[in-house]
Amino acid sequence: MNDMAKNLILWLVIAAVLLTVFNNFSVDSTPQTMNYSQFVQQVQNQQVRSVTIDGYTITGERNDGSQFQTIRPAADDPKLMDDLLANDVTVVGKEPEQQSLWTRLLIASFPILLILAIFMFFMRQMQGGGGGKGGPMSFGKSKAKLLSHDQVKTTFSDVAGCDEAKEEVEELVDFLRDPSKFQRLGGTIPRGVLMVGPPGTGKTLLAKSIAGEAKVPFFSISGSDFVEMFVGVGASRVRDMFEQAKKQAPCIIFIDEIDAVGRSRGAGMGGGNDEREQTLNQLLVEMDGFEANEGIIVIAATNRPDVLDPALLRPGRFDRQVVVPLPDIRGREHILNVHLRKVPLADDVKPTLIARGTPGFSGADLANLVNEAALFAARRNKRLVGMEELELAKDKIMMGAERRSMVMTEKEKLNTAYHESGHAIIGLVMPEHDPVYKVTIIPRGRALGVTMFLPEQDRYSLSRQQIISQICSLFGGRIAEEMTLGPNGVTTGASNDIKRATELAHNMVAKWGLSEEMGPVMYDEDESHQFLGGPGQGGKLKSGETTTKLDKEVRKIIDECYAKAKQILEDNRDKLDAMAEALMQYETIDADQLKDIMEGRTPRPPKDWEDGDSSGSGSPVTADDIQPADNEPAADDGNGDDEEDDEPRRRPSDPLGGPAGS
Repeated sequence: MNDMAKNLILWLVIAAVLLTVFNNFSVDSTPQTMNYSQFVQQVQNQQVRSVTIDGYTITGERNDGSQFQTIRPAADDPKLMDDLLANDVTVVGKEPEQQSLWTRLLIASFPILLILAIFMFFMRQMQGGGGGKGGPMSFGKSKAKLLSHDQVKTTFSDVAGCDEAKEEVEELVDFLRDPSKFQRLGGTIPRGVLMVGPPGTGKTLLAKSIAGEAKVPFFSISGSDFVEMFVGVGASRVRDMFEQAKKQAPCIIFIDEIDAVGRSRGAGMGGGNDEREQTLNQLLVEMDGFEANEGIIVIAATNRPDVLDPALLRPGRFDRQVVVPLPDIRGREHILNVHLRKVPLADDVKPTLIARGTPGFSGADLANLVNEAALFAARRNKRLVGMEELELAKDKIMMGAERRSMVMTEKEKLNTAYHESGHAIIGLVMPEHDPVYKVTIIPRGRALGVTMFLPEQDRYSLSRQQIISQICSLFGGRIAEEMTLGPNGVTTGASNDIKRATELAHNMVAKWGLSEEMGPVMYDEDESHQFLGGPGQGGKLKSGETTTKLDKEVRKIIDECYAKAKQILEDNRDKLDAMAEALMQYETIDADQLKDIMEGRTPRPPKDWEDGDSSGSGSPVTADDIQPADNEPAADDGNGDDEEDDEPRRRPSDPLGGPAGS
């Protein structure tokens, strides 16, 4: 019975009780009334046949058969009975009306019942409404959701982009299907598997696919579901969850975001009796205690393995850690094939090209990309999703949604055009810099303009030259403003660029050992997890003198990069002006137009420019792609290169982490 039906029944009972009470106190309709003096006079005139006395109320019948009623005074009238008897009036006395036993009990117990009802209401609210399983007192009951093998439809065919992780967990499926295969050789299956990886890489999906392949019951719960405001609830829920799992064995228990309950003990900010620690202790006992939990495999997922308690990670509990990383180009292609089969596709869609243009995308990002492309096609009333919609979706995810309704003055647009042109030119000239994918002055997200750099391939580390080139390109926007508007015309638009450039320079000196002056020494300890039980506790491993040297070295790197970037823009002032002019005309330019500008030619219009479409995209351009102007024809036919180049590539999760300009 759902909550609505329960509430309806409750209100019906209350209405019935109130109706009964009011009926007991209701008064019948009264006959004709008259004052007491008239009543006495009619009695003396022998006009009254009979009367009924009920306390102060006197009702009666006249000789003509009419009814009457009167109220006698509070003062006692000793002559009344004599007058009635003397005039042959029949006198009837009425026994005082008494309430039934049930009515009196109901009236007496109504306040108590009301208090109990209010108490029950608040108890249900504290449990999240509805009372949960087992009623108002089921605080210690597990909130794990049980999915039978018929309900779990996910299989390994629905999981792509993490082949190594699938291989790691295939043994679990074999064990759940045929345990004797391992037991006859004396081997034991891992009791627990911890899946580690960035958000959106498919950890939960992989766990569900294990249950779907093995055809066993699947318990799903979040780490935050164990802890409530009452002490001891978490430990009780852990016990109840494993008791339910034993009845369904063999089965799988999946705990999502286990760091909510499994973080290192002793790191809590509360008192010594931390509720989370009690819950963790009970989880440790259930996973590897005196009582064997045969046939129960615990799978947990987290993107914060560094904060977990060491006792939770030891062999016998979570024996195996499965890393689910961001997919590479082959993995992205497989993931796209899984999601693209759900939408009608045009003939020009090539998953390989999309995969090349989306390095750093997780499985969730790729699913979102396909969904956004389908929405773009629906808005255009198209029946098929094509590459154009996929390109628009990719730009929206990487650079933010366009804000064409935002009103900007011509001066602001021109300043933004020079700012973004400064970023792009530095990126094109500096060695080992990521290729320039697209430059736009259309406001996107929170930025007035965006210069998007995309790496040529999946990248897992940075060289010193790559970092120096990134710092130089970050300063390109501010230097371009200074060259065109003067020192007093520089705006605050470069604040984020300065912040990111400073962080890169500081990390070069203090963390990555890329400074000759300071040497390969780590001066800064990671303080990001100091309140979460991580290894770093916020201590600084340097003296005041060392801090001064670090600041000087950071300033030296910043000054050198700033001077180098300024020299590049001064040497390419004509290209800076040409690029800003092209941005003012087309609003968005891509690799084809950038290549024309850097080679000294008039930039070709973007594709479909006649229709007002400024969102065309070409392959990213690098310094190696640019040819000197005197080696090229004097004019271009404006059609661009007909060869099929690789698609643009998204920046992976690196220290820069996003568009260069804002």
